[in-house]
Amino acid sequence: MSFFRTLPAVARQRLLFAVLCAIWGTTWLAMKVGVSVVPPAFFSGVRWTVAGLLLLGWWRLRHHPVRVPTRLVGRVVMLSLIMISLSVTVQLYGLQRSTAGLAAIICSALTPLFLLVFAVAMRQESPSWRQGFAIVIGIAGILVLYGPQALAGRLEARELLGVVLLTLGTLLSCVGSVLSRPLLRTIPPVHLAGITNLIGGLVLLVLSLPLEPGAWQAARLAWGWQAWFGWFWMVFAGSLGASIIFFILVRDWGASRTGSYAFITPVIAVLLGMAMFGEQVDATQALGMALMLGGAVLALQRRPAVAADEPDRSCPVAPSLPRPHPGA
Repeated sequence: MSFFRTLPAVARQRLLFAVLCAIWGTTWLAMKVGVSVVPPAFFSGVRWTVAGLLLLGWWRLRHHPVRVPTRLVGRVVMLSLIMISLSVTVQLYGLQRSTAGLAAIICSALTPLFLLVFAVAMRQESPSWRQGFAIVIGIAGILVLYGPQALAGRLEARELLGVVLLTLGTLLSCVGSVLSRPLLRTIPPVHLAGITNLIGGLVLLVLSLPLEPGAWQAARLAWGWQAWFGWFWMVFAGSLGASIIFFILVRDWGASRTGSYAFITPVIAVLLGMAMFGEQVDATQALGMALMLGGAVLALQRRPAVAADEPDRSCPVAPSLPRPHPGA
């Protein structure tokens, strides 16, 4: 730590950014390992419930109130259901039916495109030719990635369902992210994150146990060390550790520049998937992925006219602002 403090500010920021990308680039792999053993909704429910309790416990230790203003309870519950109970679980079921690298590519590329569409729809920014071109490129990437297989009849139903679920989960997450911005003007980020994580996680557990096959067996917690390692990595490295770094970089760099992690983490996920699971990527798939990421780059070049990305300077920098990264 003393060595880190002796580094120039720019070097410290770049090192933190590299750590951020490395952690979030591995979270897809950790989720893949976890949901291959544990039912996705139960796995996610336990993770988010624990993360919510840790965040709210930390918040209370800082002598902040835990209760949410009565007038905002309904909106907070709705946000919890959209961002945690629905979007993350749908994405995890999609991950079960696809590769870790492909899941990272789809979610990282579509997230800025969906955010752009919803921001324009809610009049948070004005549309431009660049934004429209970004959406066209992103759609073209999806067609290149899956079109040839679909036309040739080689796209298996399981893989197609995985793509649909990943896309739907990303869409729901982006809707939740846009809806969270007005709430962040009243509720500090850590408080809102803790409440939504806890509510969303508890709802998942309550519904998973009676409805999800294998949930009662998973409740014995005999998951094996690989699944437990993935779970601990998701909670502490992904949901807590990397998010602290994210806030530090948002404070020092701004949200747009920090958000460029979305273009690096998929590459890490693909390389790890190839190295550890033997996942293959051919030239056509690489072209489709490149187009999707290219559309994402264009979409993020303009900063939204109305943004709530900058955390409240009066609140301590702390983990887990609601955002569309399932490994956060």
